[in-house]
This record gives sequence, C-alpha cells and structure tokens, in this order.
Amino acid sequence: MKKDSKIYVAGHLGLVGSALWKNLQSKGYTNLVGRKFSELDLMDTNAVNSFFATEKPEYVILAAAKVGGIVANNTYRGQFIYENLMIQNNVIHAAYLNQVKKLLFLGSTCIYPAEAPQPMPEDCLLTGPLEYTNEPYAIAKIAGIKLCESYNLQYGTNFISVMPTNLYGPNDNFDLEKSHVLPAMLRKMHLGKCLEENNWDAISEDLNKRPIEEISGINNPIEILTILSKYGIRQNPSKSVSVEIWGTGSPMREFLWSEEMADACVFLMENIDFKDAIHANSTSPNEIRNTHINIGTGKEISIRDLAFLIREKLGFKGDLAFNTSKPDGTMRKLTNPDKLHTLGWHHQIEIEEGIEKLYNWYLGC
Repeated sequence: MKKDSKIYVAGHLGLVGSALWKNLQSKGYTNLVGRKFSELDLMDTNAVNSFFATEKPEYVILAAAKVGGIVANNTYRGQFIYENLMIQNNVIHAAYLNQVKKLLFLGSTCIYPAEAPQPMPEDCLLTGPLEYTNEPYAIAKIAGIKLCESYNLQYGTNFISVMPTNLYGPNDNFDLEKSHVLPAMLRKMHLGKCLEENNWDAISEDLNKRPIEEISGINNPIEILTILSKYGIRQNPSKSVSVEIWGTGSPMREFLWSEEMADACVFLMENIDFKDAIHANSTSPNEIRNTHINIGTGKEISIRDLAFLIREKLGFKGDLAFNTSKPDGTMRKLTNPDKLHTLGWHHQIEIEEGIEKLYNWYLGC
C-alpha cells in the first residue's frame, strides 16, 4: 500500500476499527475513508454498491460486525447470524466488483470447534461441533472466510482473513448486558469501588456517560442501587460491596490488546498476500483451505485469575461472587499463532499492562 492509497475501514468507530484507523494514521496513511452507520448501512446491498462505485477504495479492511459477549450471542442468535452475513456478503462482493486490490476480513477464534485441540491451529476449522452459545456468530464468520477463499480461487482476488483472539482496548463496549467479559468486569469493579468509597459523584459521572437501561446519574440513589444490583454490583447492609462474576471462573481465555491486533492487521496488509497465507491440506495437497491467520498471544488466563487481577489493578476491595448457575462457555480458547509468527509479527503488551492501560483510558474518556 502507498501512503496515499485510498483505504476504506468498515466499522472505523468500533473497538477494532478505531484501533486500525489510529494505526494507519500513525504510519502515515493519509487517504482513509470511513462511514458511520447513519451514513452507510452495510446491510443495505444497494447502498454498499453505490458507495464502492463512487468512492472506489483501493484497499478494504472489513472490521464492521455485530459483536457481543456470551449473553448477547445466545440471546440475539438470529440477529448475529443474519446481520454479520449481510455485512460480509455486501462488502466482500462489492470489493470484488470494484476490483479492490486487497481486502482484509476480520473474524474471531470462536470459529473453532468447542473441543478443538489447544492451542488451536488454523487447520482445526470445521473438524467438530461449535460451542452452542455463539454458534450463529461463528457460522457467519466461517462463511466470511470461505467467501474470501472462494473469490480468490475463482476470480483471482487478493482477500485475506484474520481470526483475532479476545480483544480489549480503547473504545471497547462497556454495556453490562452486551459487552465481552473483560470490559464488563472492569466496569463492574469500577462501580463497585466507587460504591465502597461512597463516591457518588464518580457513579453519576459513569452512568451519565453510559446509562444502564436508561438509568443515569440524575436518578436517585435507590434507583441506581437497584439497577447496579440487577447487574451484580451489590452493596450489603454492612456497606460492604460484592461484584458477581458469571460462571465458575475456571474457563481459560486469551486476551490481546486491540491496538496490537490493529498493528498485526496493518502488517499483514503491507506484507502478506493470499498466496502467502495458503496452507494446503496435508492429506489433500490439491485442496486449498484454512488460509486464514490467527492473531493472538498464545497465552491464557483463567476467568477467576482475570477477575482477581482486575480487582487488584483497580484497587477494589470488595468480594467477587462467582455465580455457578450461569454458563461458562467454552472451557479453553487458546490460539496457535505460529503462522503469524512465521510471517514476522509478535505481540508485546501482556495482560497486566493492558488492564492498566484500559482502566486509564476508561477513566479519561
């Protein structure tokens, strides 16, 4: 890519897209294109085709998606499969029709079977059943991989797919119903810390920025305590505070700082083509499959240890109550990033530093 190449970042305001936008700008790319949802609905085929025909981007990074944690994935199953399929199909097909030089499609490591070998290599895709709670989302992302592969093989396009592990970082979603585990726990413990310090100004500031079910800082303390309790942030009669964590705490998870994920993606856009990502099936050398690339750290931490680490970093002194009646999800989801390492990229930020960085961003945003 040249520094003045027109690069369209789909989903440029989200956790992933904003990190990509920032990384591209930091590396001197000057011709970036982004559209808010109000300006371009990526589920609208005609609107997407019109946008591509008018703007003619040379490169595309497809970071737009409907995403959420275990509750959202399991609750909004129809929306997750339909909306993600529509977004992917529209953007990838429009990129083909308008002769985009290279496209990068972002998926997720939830594409791998629930009982996948650990760490999960790219070639374990489609070797077993998916984890039930996020199956619709995973199927959509698998379809995106296969759409890119199939267009490359039939039409000679240069579309590459990457599967990032669990991400966290600036512009994350901190909605207590729909967010992923790490930002949800961080916000819960921040509010718990404010409660135990009787810091109602900080609680009001937090709820004014991010209301919970329309409860904001202008509501009275009883209403605020009620909504916080609903989401597992509870002040006991003794004024001690506890924060509920879903599940047993035993599942292991891998986390990658979102800005590092963005750096890996830009590295691949600058240096790697589809032909470099081809990994032939060892039993059928003539079959081209599993060309996607894992982006991860290759390191994992239990949800329990993560919760206590966040508690320590935030200075929350209350109890952590693990609700074992709630689902754990997949027990392990560790990526094998060997392919990415071979291509020349490694992560630098470990989880301890990342939590500190995220909390500082959260307090300052």
